[in-house]
Amino acid sequence: MRIVKKPAQTEDIIKKSRFISMLLPCDSEQQAKQQLAHYSQHYSDASHLVYAYRIQSNKGLICRFHDAGEPSGTAGKPVFQHLEGKRLINVLLIVIRYFGGIKLGAGGLTRAYGHSAKKVIEQADIEDFIAMCEMCFTLDYKQRQNLEYQLKQLNGQIIEQQFGENISVRIRLPEDNVPALKALFGNDYS
Repeated sequence: MRIVKKPAQTEDIIKKSRFISMLLPCDSEQQAKQQLAHYSQHYSDASHLVYAYRIQSNKGLICRFHDAGEPSGTAGKPVFQHLEGKRLINVLLIVIRYFGGIKLGAGGLTRAYGHSAKKVIEQADIEDFIAMCEMCFTLDYKQRQNLEYQLKQLNGQIIEQQFGENISVRIRLPEDNVPALKALFGNDYS
């Protein structure tokens, strides 16, 4: 699986119709819906606002696409297929169309929306998805420096820490590195 690091945008004119494509990182379906509402309002004068998204949740992969009034299967599905083909998750792809007066036909629409999706994906900064895990530890003060060193080695970070008789820390690190950290610090985690 792969993710988009930051938003990307492209624009094309295809047979006088203007296509604006946006690829946006999203962590939840709720965030995708909020962004859709924002862009629907911002581009309220557009002829069509087509979208597709793939969001990884703790219930599995949530996939949606919408043709936005274009003939069924000619807009949302080709956009979605590019997300799926590139194995992108936690992403929303929007293609906004301003109709230019020339009808494209079903095949032309499919090609235009597919081309717009492909072009914005090619422009995007994409990286491999790394599943992260959060854990809590209680440590002696003398273990803190070792924890910080080990987290650097394991691509983790301290998110929160509370100082008292001991140190309580909440950390975040790649799921694949959890066994190595547990082996170093035993069962002092939750």
